[in-house]
Amino acid sequence: MAFATKLSKPEKLMCALFLLTLPLINPWVRGDGVGYYAYARAILIQHNLDFRSDWEHANQSFRMVKLDGEGQVKPQEYTRTGYINNHFAMGSAILWMPFLMVAHVGVVLYNLAGGHVAADGFSAPYLTAMALGTATCAFAGLFLAYRLARNHFGERWALLATLGIWFASPLPIYMYFNPSYSHAASIFSVALFLFYWDRTRENRSGLQWLGLGICGGLMMDVYYPNAIFMLCPLIESLVKYGNSLREKPWDRAAFLRLFWFDLEFCAGVAIGSMPSMIVHRIMFGSILSLGDYQDDAWRWSAPWRWDVLFSSDHGLLSWTPILCLAILGLFMWGKAKRLVAGSLLASTIAYYYLIASYPAWDGLSSFGSRYFLSVTPIFVFGLTALFSACAAAWNAPRAMAVGARTMVALLIAWNLLFMFQWGTHMIPVRGHISFSAMAGAQVTTAPVRLKDTLLKYLTHREAMMNQIENIDVQQIRQQQRQERPNLP
Repeated sequence: MAFATKLSKPEKLMCALFLLTLPLINPWVRGDGVGYYAYARAILIQHNLDFRSDWEHANQSFRMVKLDGEGQVKPQEYTRTGYINNHFAMGSAILWMPFLMVAHVGVVLYNLAGGHVAADGFSAPYLTAMALGTATCAFAGLFLAYRLARNHFGERWALLATLGIWFASPLPIYMYFNPSYSHAASIFSVALFLFYWDRTRENRSGLQWLGLGICGGLMMDVYYPNAIFMLCPLIESLVKYGNSLREKPWDRAAFLRLFWFDLEFCAGVAIGSMPSMIVHRIMFGSILSLGDYQDDAWRWSAPWRWDVLFSSDHGLLSWTPILCLAILGLFMWGKAKRLVAGSLLASTIAYYYLIASYPAWDGLSSFGSRYFLSVTPIFVFGLTALFSACAAAWNAPRAMAVGARTMVALLIAWNLLFMFQWGTHMIPVRGHISFSAMAGAQVTTAPVRLKDTLLKYLTHREAMMNQIENIDVQQIRQQQRQERPNLP
């Protein structure tokens, strides 16, 4: 399966759309993104893991939780080794670093020529570079997801599925609006792993097993739950072991060779995850520590199964209906695609169980179920499979194509208006929402307000972001007063 270097027409269209949407990138660090970005900034500028400046420069709603009344980092925010408890994964910083290094060199050279731009990692060139890196990672992940789906179902339906998942899911929020979160980098790392796994699957060499393991390690560096997707090569190996044992006479050499390849894969994972292990050893005293995550009250025996899918509090399917079609497509694959599609389906189910067991499964301040953005490449595969199966069963292919495009366009329009309501606080960003009120606004107030707000976003973005942050702070304080009435 050769990796074509020449871009096809669908790929050129995707690249053009990416370039056209770049003005939407929002150089903004807030919320969880403070922790993710802190790794890149502190290492690049300070050459250490001291995150005090990042905590102090954070947005107000973040500082409310992490700093005391005098603006100092709270004592409980430090680990036993004396470092700030930054439990967020550091892999995004690895992927941002090339963009930030270019920005840093540019700032230094500009200042040497007489300019005055702070070379501290907080000024506009650095934040713009980070936002550009996020958008580029997300697009690269979509591109690889498209190629993975195209290799099995053809480019026509793969393109439609990719565009649908791109614009009818929570992805635009974390690709453009909240770029400091790890989800865009996660999409890229998972797509890279799955694409390379599928591309080398038929005749993978020992060196390629090692490379696949390194991709798996990077995937975990970016977002710990991404380790779930290593089920794909595990299932592949188990199938091959089973086939080898059934052979008569038994090929002992082939069995041992496969075992050696698996060891090389594990070595690659260790190499790829080395940055995280080093950081965890320094900050938490153990390479296996995950910080606060391991102290949370996970519900392994009684997960929030249906809430994760259908709750008005950021339910996966209730907020993102196009994923209903994508998940359905994961069950619509032929015998020839059994290993690939079966492995992807098994990984998705395991990932769903993991997130459903997490106490903060709703993502708190989240558009849709943002944790499932890691599954984006598989959703593209599933939606492509659905379109392909329907086209094969439908006697009127032209009508099928028109219907599929119309449906995707409507889902995209619905999602964009929904994101607009969420981003401008027309609906609560935390907790449950009223679907009836949201649906009413979708066809009344949201379309009317969209034009003016988009213009303000493009021309007066900083003021708009400050306004959104102030509203967010007010809502947090109101929620705190409801939970603790004696709070001043």
